[in-house]
Amino acid sequence: MDAITFLFMLLQSLIQYLRPVNDVLDEETYLRMELRAKRLEQKRIQLDREEEQLAVRQNDAVLYLLLICVALLLVLVLVIWFMGHKRSLRREENEEENGRANEEEDVGNEEDDRIQENIGRRLVERIQWPVQDLLAGCEWTTDLMDNYTIYFGHVLSNSFYPVLQRAIGVGSAFEGWSPREQDVVYRVLVPMTPPRGHSFHLELDTAGRTQLRNFHVRVQLECTCRREQQGDNMLCFLHHPKEELRRNQDPSLLDTLCTGSYLDVQKTARWFYQLVRAVWPALPQSHGWHLTLLPSRRSCQFKVTNGEETFRIEMLFGVRRGDSDIFVSSQPREAHTPNTTWPETYAVAEMKFFKHIARQAPPDSLHLRCLQLFTHLQLGIGFSTYTMKTIIMHLLNTIPVSQWCRRHFLRRLINISESLRFSLEDKCLNHFIVGNRRLPEEISLPPDVQMAEPPNFFHHLAMDPAAHFQAIGEYLDLQRQLLTILNPDD
Repeated sequence: MDAITFLFMLLQSLIQYLRPVNDVLDEETYLRMELRAKRLEQKRIQLDREEEQLAVRQNDAVLYLLLICVALLLVLVLVIWFMGHKRSLRREENEEENGRANEEEDVGNEEDDRIQENIGRRLVERIQWPVQDLLAGCEWTTDLMDNYTIYFGHVLSNSFYPVLQRAIGVGSAFEGWSPREQDVVYRVLVPMTPPRGHSFHLELDTAGRTQLRNFHVRVQLECTCRREQQGDNMLCFLHHPKEELRRNQDPSLLDTLCTGSYLDVQKTARWFYQLVRAVWPALPQSHGWHLTLLPSRRSCQFKVTNGEETFRIEMLFGVRRGDSDIFVSSQPREAHTPNTTWPETYAVAEMKFFKHIARQAPPDSLHLRCLQLFTHLQLGIGFSTYTMKTIIMHLLNTIPVSQWCRRHFLRRLINISESLRFSLEDKCLNHFIVGNRRLPEEISLPPDVQMAEPPNFFHHLAMDPAAHFQAIGEYLDLQRQLLTILNPDD
C-alpha cells in the first residue's frame, strides 16, 4: 500500500467512528480510540515494511537490469571479438589461398618460360646458321686496315692527295651478322680529309629525285703564302705562277682526282687501287697471304687468302659531315650514279647502334639471329636486306633487348613478320636514322638529319598498285618459308 491509500483509510475511519463528546471523554470512548491508534500504528509499521521490501525489490531489479546490461555488453564484446577473429582467420585463409595461387601462378609462369625456352631451343637447332667466325674476321680486317693506314700516311705525307684517316668497320659483318653463309664481305669506310692548301665543301644535290640525299664534294684551293713564309716547303696554288708550280710542285687535287671543281668517285677509286697494290708488299700480312684485286668502279674491293681462309674486303671512302656520324661516301645508291655524286650514308650510325645494343644485350640474346634469319629468307623473294634490317632496328629501339633471348625467340619472329605486314598494309616503312630522335646519345647526327622527315621506303607502293600487289605476294612467300621453319612437325 502506498501513502495515498493510507490517508484515504484514515479519513474513512474518522468519518465512521468520530462522535461528538463532551469535554470529558468517557472510558469506553477512550478505549476505542486507543485501540484504533494501535491498529493504525500496526498498519503504518506494515506499510513501512512493504515500502522497505518494495525498495529492496526495486534495488534488486535495478541490479538485475545492470547485470543484464553488463552481460549483454560482455556478449556483444565476445561477438565482436569472435567476428574479428573469424575475419582474421578468413583473411589468413585468403592470404594463404592467394599465396598458393601466386605460387601456382609462379609455377605456371616458370612452366610457360620452360615451354618457351624449349620452343626457342628447338627453333635455333632447326635453323642453319652461317659458320663463319665474324668476330675473328672483323679483327683480322681491322688489323690489316690499321697497317694500311700507317703506310698510307708515310706515302702521302708530302702529297696533295686526300689525307686518309683510320678505317671504320661498317656493314653487316661489323654489326655482327651476315645474310649469307658464304662470301661474307668485310666492309670498311675510310674517311678522307683535304690535303694542304685545299678544303672540302659539301653541296646538296637538289636535282635528285630520290628520297635520300646526294651531295657533291667541291674542292677549293686555299692560300698558303703564310705557310711559305714560315719555312714550309710549299708554293701557294693561288698566288704562284702556274709555270713555277708545274716545275717545282706536284699538281693539286683539282688536277688529279677531280672533274671540274668536284671530287670524282671513279678517279678516287682507281687511286685507291694503286695505293693498295703498291703498299701491300710492305705489310706484315703479305708474307703469309695472297692479295687479289677485284673489279669495282666506286670502291676498292679485294680478297686475301692463305690457302685455308679467305677474306673479302671492300674499301669505301667518304667525307664526314662536320663532327657527326654521317658521311657522304662512294657507295652507290642507284645503278648509274654520276661520278661526282656522293650519296649520304648512315652506315657508321647504324653500326654504332648495333654496338650499343650488343653492350646491353644478355649473352643469350638472339636479336642478330632474327636479323640473319629474315635477311636469309628474303633472298630471291624481292624484299631488300636493308628493308628487313630497318624493320628489326625499329623493333630493337622499342622492345627491350632483354626480351630477345631464346624463350622470346618465337614471339620476336612473329613481331618481325607482323611489323612487315603492317608496313605493307600502311605502305609505309620509315628510315631508321633520318628523323629519329630516340637514338642512343653516342650517335651524333647533324641537325638537318635529326629534324628531317624520315624517308618512306614503301612510298612507291602507294603510287603503284601493281607493285603493292606484288609486294603482298612476296610477303606471303616469305611467310610460307617462315612457317616451314617454325612448324615442328616437318
